[in-house]
Amino acid sequence: MLNPSLGLVVATTNKGKLKEFVHRLQGMNHEILSLSDFPELPPVVEDGDTFLANAEIKARIIGDALNMISLADDSGLCVDALRGEPGVYSARYAGEHATDLDNVNKLLIELRSLSTAGECNDKPIHPLGYKLLSPAYFACALVLYDPSKHQIISVEGTCPGWIIDQPCGGGGFGYDPIFYLPEYGRTMAELTIEEKSAISHRGKALDSLLSHLRL
Repeated sequence: MLNPSLGLVVATTNKGKLKEFVHRLQGMNHEILSLSDFPELPPVVEDGDTFLANAEIKARIIGDALNMISLADDSGLCVDALRGEPGVYSARYAGEHATDLDNVNKLLIELRSLSTAGECNDKPIHPLGYKLLSPAYFACALVLYDPSKHQIISVEGTCPGWIIDQPCGGGGFGYDPIFYLPEYGRTMAELTIEEKSAISHRGKALDSLLSHLRL
């Protein structure tokens, strides 16, 4: 599907996301650029009500503007105890210009208030001493768009886990430090990039995308 005459741009300025994309796509015969290479582009308004809708909006706008193959994702955290929040608002849960720490702190405040009210699991993890506040999952939608053919490939991936009551680990980004994976006994922020790529929502979506490209 990919037009070899066009470059490939990953439609993000998020350095953590870009690192994961480059790690998985480095075997492709395209130079991989990001939106940081095109600072003159206006911001894209992601006003869809699903991850997939937002990813497609971004992929089409960026691909057409640059006449490049664009790969866009929309991803986020869905917490059972919060009825799926923050969902598509994950990156701006604590406000439009919120930092990762702002979002994590807001999420923990919301879940601790539920725990106090007896509505949360509040289950201890032994021997770490952390508490499991709620089941949750990360979701990722990827859209690859070729403007020369007006064609798209859409894929999705999820990763289940638990939210714990305090951050742990210095890797990853976003909500990774409070997203606990029972099968690893660690948070997402404690995994190596290879471990995370193998099991994460974005890694699974990229696996599916690469399978499509090999067809």
